[in-house]
Amino acid sequence: MRRLLSGNEAVARGAWEAGCSVASGYPGTPSTEIMETFALYPNVYAEWAPNEKVGLDAAIGAAYAGKRSLCTMKHVGLNVAADAFFYVAMTGIEAGLVIVSADDPSMHSSQNEQDNRQFAKFARIPCLDPADSQEARDFTIAAYDLSEQFDTPVLLRMTTRVCHTSTAVEVFEQQATVPDQKKYPRNPLKYVMIPANARRRHPVIEARIADISEFAETFIHNRVEYRGKDLGIITGGVAYQYAREVFPDASILKLGMVYPLPKKMITEFAKNVKNLIVLEELDPFIEDQVRAMGVKLYQPAGKAEQSYPLTKSIFPIFGELNPAIVRQFANEAGLYAAEIDFETAPISLELPARPPSLCPGCPHRSSFYVLSKLKIPVNGDIGCYTLGVAPPLSAIDTCGCMGASIGVAHGAAIAGDPERHVAVVGDSTFFHSGIPALINVAYNQSNVITIIMDNRVTGMTGHQENPGTGKTLQNEATISLDIEQLVKACGIEKVLTVEAFEVDLIEKTLRTWMKEEGPAVMITREPCALLPEQRKRYIPLEVTDQCNGCTVCFRIGCPAISKSEILDPKYNRPLAIINASLCTGCEICAQVCPRDAILFKSQVLAKSN
Repeated sequence: MRRLLSGNEAVARGAWEAGCSVASGYPGTPSTEIMETFALYPNVYAEWAPNEKVGLDAAIGAAYAGKRSLCTMKHVGLNVAADAFFYVAMTGIEAGLVIVSADDPSMHSSQNEQDNRQFAKFARIPCLDPADSQEARDFTIAAYDLSEQFDTPVLLRMTTRVCHTSTAVEVFEQQATVPDQKKYPRNPLKYVMIPANARRRHPVIEARIADISEFAETFIHNRVEYRGKDLGIITGGVAYQYAREVFPDASILKLGMVYPLPKKMITEFAKNVKNLIVLEELDPFIEDQVRAMGVKLYQPAGKAEQSYPLTKSIFPIFGELNPAIVRQFANEAGLYAAEIDFETAPISLELPARPPSLCPGCPHRSSFYVLSKLKIPVNGDIGCYTLGVAPPLSAIDTCGCMGASIGVAHGAAIAGDPERHVAVVGDSTFFHSGIPALINVAYNQSNVITIIMDNRVTGMTGHQENPGTGKTLQNEATISLDIEQLVKACGIEKVLTVEAFEVDLIEKTLRTWMKEEGPAVMITREPCALLPEQRKRYIPLEVTDQCNGCTVCFRIGCPAISKSEILDPKYNRPLAIINASLCTGCEICAQVCPRDAILFKSQVLAKSN
């Protein structure tokens, strides 16, 4: 049977068909839909973990217990899970373990574009790199077989384009049966990584990767496609699609397993083509290994004069590739690239600019309005609220990675910065990695104010459940962690929970705390405006004739408020206008308006009567 599946859906499908029964992960674009899809299949357990390291430990435990398991995350999530990633590479497993890293070339929704194929090489585990949805499904199934054959976890490296592009996929309608393990393993020499045991395991791991390298020579998803012999291309992942489009007559060595590489296959392929290039996205990962084999690659004259003189590579080492980019750099390198058929080429459309901003009714807006007004240093974090950096709020000064806000603010405080630092963090990010940092603040009594923006959901990645929502990934009722009690348990004595739209209370509290010493935590609580139950409550506001165009309401950065074409007769300033189709009625604009010119329609009618 054939189905139209995105790459993410295809991974979930492949895992289910392969008999995977346990999956744990943390939401992160572009990987999120894998877990959401997998959770819908029968005979599986799926969960959102508080962070990627916890999720991977859970998947490892399931694999030790004899259940095929899956762990998913975006590329930077593997940084968080690295401790677990490296120890399981050493111990091996009992049943198959597949770890999905969804890389994000061009940083569509990420703070970097690291190439996680490097992690596979670092940890000495195989890495598979699918080029489309069919391969995403097939490679996931193959990864479980590979994992169990060689007693190793397998890294499945997805990329944004493959994750979110849909293609037809041949699927089976039955889940594979995996025999139950009779007893949890009692094998300390293999699974207890004290130094003495780890020293015994290291040679085993090196021998294992050598065996997998031999296996790569016959791995069914490494294949040679001979066409013309003038140009040969070694490629893998989505770059294969670009190679086929831009170089239709070239011979291609298409690698499904990008680590370890099939050395004999590569050297044999190199002998059969006149010129050889490597086409891959991000790091010259394959290219460097091919060069290290002594294989000669095509090197254009005048490479130093090209736009990207940072590597011997012909193609850019940063940013997402596409056929136009591949064609451009191929032509600069003196390679023949197929011409574009302009009659069928896609038309470039000039779309109006749409700068990112917090949604209308976002409960984070009030805090950022106050912080911007107070002009104090604000250390930000990863989430919807990162958009507090955008004008006109312009309220965030730093943002690095999940959970960094509290730690960075603490560092500035202990460094003696005379200004009082504020850290902002969302509820899901607080559970993810903010708790240890807050404990550090409490333990060392640094002068940091932390604002935990609790919008009752993991908003940035599309409304996933978290330990504070009261529901699991599979929609089962569970405990809902009380953030205020958790903060107090971390050792913070000065704690206040406020409704997120209480602008005056937030400002008054922060002004008071800025004059005092010691750590403090404010929890701003209000559900995300895009949650279905919140949408039912929308009541738009109106701008009355009391408006004189003072511009204060524009400073909250709400997309529902804009400048009208009508000018105030006295000051010649544009009056405000509210788009009723966007307004949620959160009243932040009404609270900041100095002339009480923004009201609900019922209030306008009451005044007129």
